[in-house]
Amino acid sequence: MRTFSTFEELDEAVGEELGVGDWLEIEQDRVNTFADATGDHQWIHVDVERANEGPFGGPIAHGYLTLSLIPYLGTSVFTLDTPGAKLNYGLNKVRFPNPVKVGQRIRDRVTLAAVDDLPMGKQVTMRHVVEIDGVDKPACVAEMVVVLLNDE
Repeated sequence: MRTFSTFEELDEAVGEELGVGDWLEIEQDRVNTFADATGDHQWIHVDVERANEGPFGGPIAHGYLTLSLIPYLGTSVFTLDTPGAKLNYGLNKVRFPNPVKVGQRIRDRVTLAAVDDLPMGKQVTMRHVVEIDGVDKPACVAEMVVVLLNDE
């Protein structure tokens, strides 16, 4: 796991692949809980019997569930241990090239794409590629943007 304690360490690592995280199995209970939280109960996600007859041969995770797991998946790759507050700023270029079937395992491959100076600290852009075990095409590709505030 890579730990960044200073802004300088971040500046020096721009363009580097930070690593690949641990596998996480996507279980039906997680998909159902996400459906309940978001109100998205489309049959392709929650009706196992119908989904088994559908285009993917079984239920699939919501794309936004996969996206929402990136912060968790990234914790086995890197940590931002800089002194000031950390704020989620947004996302760039989010795509879902391949669905995640229930029962498959996913992990995160992280690259430090950019570090930009701000008057109040740094804006950090991390490129995340969520891989599916045994599948060439990723489940999700997204750039997450975080603002790290100076400790003042």
